[in-house]
Formats: sequence, C-alpha cells, structure tokens
Amino acid sequence: MRIVVARRISQAFFVLLFLWFCLVATVGDAFWQLRGWPINWILSLDPLTALGVVLTTRTLYAPLLWAVLVLAATFFLGRFFCGFACPLGALNQLAGWLTRRRLPTAARVADNAPGKARGVKYVLLAFFLGAAALGSLQTGLLDPLPLVFRSVNLAVLPLVDPGRFGIHGEGRFYDGAWVFGLILLAILCANAWRPRFFCRYLCPLGALFGLAVRFTPWRIGKADAKACGTCRRCEEYCEGGCRPSGELVLSECVLCMNCLDACPTGRIGFAARPSACGERALPDLSRRGVLAALAAGALAAPLWRVGGASALGRDPALIRPPGSLDEERFLARCIRCGQCMRVCPSAVIQPAVTAAGAAGLWTPTLNYRLGRAGCLQNCIACGQVCPTAAIRPFPLDEKLGRGQYAAAGPLRLGTAFVDRTRCLPWAMGRPCIVCQEVCPVSPKAITVGTVLEPVPGGAVSVSDAKGAALTLAGAPVTGRNLGSGDYFLRGAGLSDDTARRIVSHSGANLALEKPLPDLGQGRRAEIVVRLQQPHVDPTRCVGCGMCEHECPVSGLRAIRVTSENESRSGPGRMLA
Repeated sequence: MRIVVARRISQAFFVLLFLWFCLVATVGDAFWQLRGWPINWILSLDPLTALGVVLTTRTLYAPLLWAVLVLAATFFLGRFFCGFACPLGALNQLAGWLTRRRLPTAARVADNAPGKARGVKYVLLAFFLGAAALGSLQTGLLDPLPLVFRSVNLAVLPLVDPGRFGIHGEGRFYDGAWVFGLILLAILCANAWRPRFFCRYLCPLGALFGLAVRFTPWRIGKADAKACGTCRRCEEYCEGGCRPSGELVLSECVLCMNCLDACPTGRIGFAARPSACGERALPDLSRRGVLAALAAGALAAPLWRVGGASALGRDPALIRPPGSLDEERFLARCIRCGQCMRVCPSAVIQPAVTAAGAAGLWTPTLNYRLGRAGCLQNCIACGQVCPTAAIRPFPLDEKLGRGQYAAAGPLRLGTAFVDRTRCLPWAMGRPCIVCQEVCPVSPKAITVGTVLEPVPGGAVSVSDAKGAALTLAGAPVTGRNLGSGDYFLRGAGLSDDTARRIVSHSGANLALEKPLPDLGQGRRAEIVVRLQQPHVDPTRCVGCGMCEHECPVSGLRAIRVTSENESRSGPGRMLA
C-alpha cells in the first residue's frame, strides 16, 4: 500500500471518529448516544492541553497521559499527529486540495516556500505558555482540537439538531455560535490562499510539535545531495512547506508523505538519517519576538482576571455548571472545548461572552433564558464528559444531597431572588404561581403568601341576586378572566372571610361558588383577586433555574438566579 493511501485512510478514520464522538455526546442509551463512548479520547491526545494544565495546576490529570504518549512518539517520528491524526489538519488538507488542485505548478511551488510568517505560531505558543505559567489557561482559544470540537459541537451540529437525523427533538441555540462557525469557515477558506494556512501560521499545537521534533532520529529527507532536476514535484505537493528538495525545515514537516509519493527518482525517503541537502531545525524566528510574547502572556494573565475571576468582583449572573471547581481552579483547567455544552440535555450550559470576563471567554456558564429548561435534577452528564475535570465527575447522590452526602446537602448552583418590581402578583396585581409550581426540590424552595386585593375598578352594585347567581348593575371590569378561579366577590366593607369565589361570568351576570349572605338588590360589593406572592427560602434553593426559565415575564425575568450561596465557593455569604 502506498504511504499516502495509508495516510488518507488514517485521516479519514480520525475525522469520522471525531464526528462520531461529537454526535454521540447526546444523553441517552441508544447506540448513537452517550452510553460509554470515550468521547474525550481525541482531546486527551493533545499535548498542548496537557502542558497547559500542568503549568496552571502543577498536576497532570490522569486521562491526559495519552498526550504524553503522543509527545513521546513525536520525539521519535516527527509531526505524525499533524499528518495522520489531527481532524482539523485533515479538513484543512481536504479544503486546500479542493480549492487549489487546478493551480499551475509554479504557483504551488511558490506558495509552499518557507517564510518568516511561519514563526507566528511559535510566538502564539510562547504567549499561551507564559499565561499558563501564571495560572491562566487560554490555549483552548486556538488549540486545534478544542477549537474544532467547539465549532462543530456548537455551530455545525445545531444545524441538524431539530429532529432531522433523530439527534434532538428540538432545535438548540448557543450564544455566539455564529462566531464559532465563522472562525471554522475562515480557517477552511484560508486554505485557498495557502495550503494548511492555519497549520502553517497559527497553530500553537503545531508549534509545540515543531519544537519536539528538533532531535528526532526519523525524518523526511534526501538520501543524497545530487541534483534532482527541475520537476519540483515534492515542493509542489508539500503540505508543510518545509522544502524537501533542499535545506529541510524539520519543524515544518507534517509527514504528509506527498513528497515520497510524488518523487519520480526516489531520492526522497523517510529514514533515520539527516537530509543530505542539510537541515534547519526551525523557521526564521525572532528570538526577541518569542521572548516578548512569553513576557506578554505572563503579564496578561493577571490583567485577564480583573473583573472576571475574582470571587468578590465577578458578575453575580455567572453561574457555573454543577460540579465546577472554584473559579480560580476552574479557569486553570477549562479548555473551552464545548463538550459540556453539547451533552447538556436542556442546552442550559452556554458559552460565556462577557459574564466571566476576558479570562473566561467561551467557558461554560448557565443561561436559563437560552436553555430549554433549567438544570435538570437527575442529570450529571456535564461532569462525566469534561476532559480536564474543570467540571469534576460527581455522583447523582451528591447532586441531590442523598445518602452519604445528606449532611452536606445538595449541590447549589446559586440562589433565586424574586424581583418584586417585575413579579406579576407583587407588582401588577395579576395571578401567577408558575415559579412555585415548577420548583423541583422537595420541600419546595419557593412558597407563596396568599392575599386578597381589590381589583382596580372592581366596585360594583348588585341589581339582582338569586342564590349564588348575581346580576350586576353594569358590566364588571374588563380585561380579566373573572372565572379563572382567582377572583372573588365580597360585600363592600366586609372581611376577606366573607369573599366567595367567582366560578363564571357573562356580561353583567356572575355565578359564585356559593351564595354570599346579606348581598341583595342595591347592595355594594367589590371584586378582589387572590394573589399568591412568591417567597424564596435560601436554605432550600439549589439555583437550578427552573423558575427563571419558566417565568412568564418576557425580557428580564421576575425571578432570577445569581451565584450567591453556590457550593463551589464554600459557604455562601447569605448563610454565613
């Protein structure tokens, strides 16, 4: 089998495996749903993620040991991951082939010539590692594996979600998903200008691999220094642009093996020897630029935290998923892959835009407005799929505060607060009990206080009374459904105890639940409404957001959850 055929088979396998892992990140027990599939395995192969987490936490999360094996193989073989396994690299290579296959040979060769711009990715790598060294993990912004998972999970798959292929019954929406889609589209379209544009110029993982292959024993190269002639076929099809016919730029070779397949003389091979025409370890780099980027990353780390990561200064609307570590440790682990957002059955986990500050851009946060429900009580999926344990795995008993976790109580995401200036029973005199009805905890965290209040314009005069059937002198108030069960009639000046429920009305005719004593012709009465005004018990509220999601007040909800009293930050100030 030709080596390029083996490489294409490997690339196709990893792309299909990647797409399959994205698809099966769906809660359920069907074979195409989350039922033990190792959906984080490709992410676990990422040495940049592993190195970033090691720098920020001083520990290596066990599943990331796969990345150590990949890096070890890179030291021995070269950038095989870029050429054979990286899903984004394979998509870039395919896009480049589709858009450039009709270009003349001279244009292909010119585009594949090494240049100083290749050093940009090393500068970006230095910047990210400098930030990670001071506790700010930002590698996921450009790391190709989290980037492609995030883009496909949040921007591509929602296009087919609404029942078209049996994935989800309803459509999903992720805040800012259009940005992820445009970034992926721009990366793929850039291949029309230069082959593997992202891989050559922007990929920090590729830069890390480039540093790792400096002393690799096996490499692409010429077996002898004899002139090759003028065909230039190796440079015409070189995906890395590493100049295989001349002085080889070792760090830029992505092992696409096109030069081996295209060379008509067989002078280029893959062997444990240096290239006969000479080698260069790295592209032209400005040492000053790399050092400046390293320093900039280190200096940017504390600046990113301003207004974002501080427990006292962050946005109170920043609600993290259940099981999330405290904010500082969470930001030291989260790589923004979107796995937790994709797997959430209610789509309530959303990418943060401004709530988490610059340091937390695109990290997961709960948005009860955009989701299809609140955080479901019996769901622990997000903690099971996080590849770096920024959201730690936790059992259902811990989330619900049962069994051995009963003393600690359930996991609290925050606390709901009633905005009495917007709540229908408090501010508008309109009946509503939605938040109390949907509260899932037991005993309920939302209770109601019942009051009877006069309806504006509800003073009426009785013209005829026959038992529980009354005729009023003039039509009662309009714009209200008096027969809904929340409206009562009582004699003017009488106590609430005498009020009788209105069971139906038509024009000036009312029917009461039972007769109202001492109410006859010519007597004055008033229509009152029963209001069940909600109150939140902070000792019971877990911040699930069901109440906020279902609140009928459009725009700014009348009951909203904030991070107050969240479990991940220790005892809340409210209860301290």
